[in-house]
Amino acid sequence: MDFHPNEIKILKISEGKQNIKEISERANLNIDAVARTIDWLKTKNLVNVEEKVRKFVFPNDEGKAYLNSGLPERQILNLMKSKNISEITIDDLKNIIEESNLKVNVNLTIGWLRKKKHITFKDKVIIFSDFAVQDDEILLENIEGRDLNTLSDAERKAYEILNGRKILNLKETKEIFTSLTDEGRKIKENIAELKEQISQLTPEMLAKKSWTGAEFRKYDVNVFVEPQYPAKFHPLTNLINQIREIFVGMGFKEMQGNLIEPTFWDFDALFQPQDHPARDMQDTFYLKNFKGEIYGFEKFKDAIKEAHEKGWKYKWNEEEAKKFILRTHTTAVSAHYLTTLKKHDLPAKIFTIGKVFRNETIDFKHLPEFYQVEGIIVSEEVNFRNLLGILKNFYNSLGFEKIRFRPGYFPYTEMSVEPEIYLESKGQWMELGGAGIFRPEVVKPLLGFECPVLAWGLGLDRIAALRLNLSDIRDLYISDIEWLRKNKG
Repeated sequence: MDFHPNEIKILKISEGKQNIKEISERANLNIDAVARTIDWLKTKNLVNVEEKVRKFVFPNDEGKAYLNSGLPERQILNLMKSKNISEITIDDLKNIIEESNLKVNVNLTIGWLRKKKHITFKDKVIIFSDFAVQDDEILLENIEGRDLNTLSDAERKAYEILNGRKILNLKETKEIFTSLTDEGRKIKENIAELKEQISQLTPEMLAKKSWTGAEFRKYDVNVFVEPQYPAKFHPLTNLINQIREIFVGMGFKEMQGNLIEPTFWDFDALFQPQDHPARDMQDTFYLKNFKGEIYGFEKFKDAIKEAHEKGWKYKWNEEEAKKFILRTHTTAVSAHYLTTLKKHDLPAKIFTIGKVFRNETIDFKHLPEFYQVEGIIVSEEVNFRNLLGILKNFYNSLGFEKIRFRPGYFPYTEMSVEPEIYLESKGQWMELGGAGIFRPEVVKPLLGFECPVLAWGLGLDRIAALRLNLSDIRDLYISDIEWLRKNKG
């Protein structure tokens, strides 16, 4: 068995039960080095370790104030004694206390005087019958720094009274005691035969060549060491970064958007009628008394109004389009982007990753706040098959092998699909988002001309839950430090 030089030092000076401070002084090692070495010896079953918690008592700020002035009841007793008063009504007592500028709660203090039998009552008159100093007052004078376990029975009762008045604090300290095991004592008997080994070469050793002929300590890879928990990204952040790399690797440019959007860009610009159920307050978070400038409203409102009134056959309401909400999807980012493009900018490919908000009932697979990844491709050369290929490649890159597409419906795309992945562990398919080709009623008012625009909006939280083998999507956001430490994400 190999030993570190510090282990040899501590074994040599170990006698009976010792605390770490004593070992530190005798072995001439700092406390941290001793604690670390004790852990090594404990792992080798050479020492027993016992932890003892000691509690020390200190007056708090209020208690320190009473050290100078006395407890409130003592202040009143001293006042009555100085004025040679033994009987007094409550009203007269209050007047005298006010005149004397005593800062005490009269009613509460009278209660303590009565409880401690300093006073009795007779026909609403207070009779002061006992001025003796009691145990709690004596203890308060000398309680600072006392070990709670060393208090006598009488002092313990006095402590309970003072502690009940919330004028004391407890400070806990932990002492560690060690003693040799039978195996440790055997090793100590032969300690003289143990050579001190070099565990680290220093410049001084090299210069003086003092290492010549010395024995070098071997590394024991089986020795227990405390696990290390370096800082790392949250698993959801890791997934976001991976998705970002996938899209950038496919030639996409990342865009950012606002969490707060007017309904004009979140709904109207995307050809979503103003009577659509998704716009109801039970599904969308509307902001009260929020006013702001709406980008491009005057420029695009007439074209969007015409698309709605011609396509959906209703009277478009301009005021309805000016309400502000927490965005319900990241597609608003794509709508904004389309307004910046010209024909010479094509083909164009962008994606965005961000939070969206919906007034969902919270359960194992729904949250009112979640992440979405959005993307569009604007090009005269793309078609529906290209869209399916992009999505298939995306999910394959995340490790999902079986992907299928089911027909879907969204107000702003046609054709529309819902991508699904197959869960081998559950033997079922799971839908993860929506995709399609933007309708002309979306593209032409914003872009100024008709052009195929492939679009998709995919949920990130469900993908994260699947990859992390979580059955409840809420577990992504709990503050479980052990799960975060152990999860590789």
